[in-house]
Amino acid sequence: MVREVDLRSDTVTKPTAAMRKAMAEAVVGDDVYSEDPTVNELQERIAKFLGKEAALFVPSGTMGNLTAVMAHCWTRGQEIIIGDESHMFMYEQGGISQLASVHVSSIPTLEDGTFDLEVLKEKIRPKFPNIHEPSTGLICIENSHNRCGGRVLPMSFIRELCALARNNEIPVHMDGARIINASIHCGVPVHEIVKECASVSMCLSKGIGAPVGSVVAGSKDFIDR
Repeated sequence: MVREVDLRSDTVTKPTAAMRKAMAEAVVGDDVYSEDPTVNELQERIAKFLGKEAALFVPSGTMGNLTAVMAHCWTRGQEIIIGDESHMFMYEQGGISQLASVHVSSIPTLEDGTFDLEVLKEKIRPKFPNIHEPSTGLICIENSHNRCGGRVLPMSFIRELCALARNNEIPVHMDGARIINASIHCGVPVHEIVKECASVSMCLSKGIGAPVGSVVAGSKDFIDR
């Protein structure tokens, strides 16, 4: 018997029979009043798994990243700093600018998915700039890194970057679409990887193999927004 494995992408997974059964038998409720017990349980479970106060289920990773940017960059005239090879910059159709009205400042991505923190320092703009410039409202990183061959960011880089961001009162969002893969590769629990990040998005339809969906997690105020 020949078994064919589709290696084009980790997004071509299909739900198992057990998944289909679980969907068919899921207890549901009204989403507007947050009365869907299955979704509520999912959000609570993922928030705990990621070590965050709260979480929100969304249909896709692109939507998760977009809503995270919009929640962080709540006021007008802000920008994010992001690697020029990141998924958010390359593949999410410019939604950060199209829909969130947030300016994007890109920084060269190194081969291992990181970027030069000295260059990052030069990119940061003050919260109260002159009238001609946007202010830096968010820094985004990706782990594991899609266009860098699935590279897992070193914990030392994440800690150093988050410390730099914290000193400048700038939150860090991690596009953790494949954070489960990163955790398994480096042997570090997911909640430790994202501990110093203000928010994280995690795909359910990639490494975990669920048919659809992502979850965004962060503080309660962030998720409420």
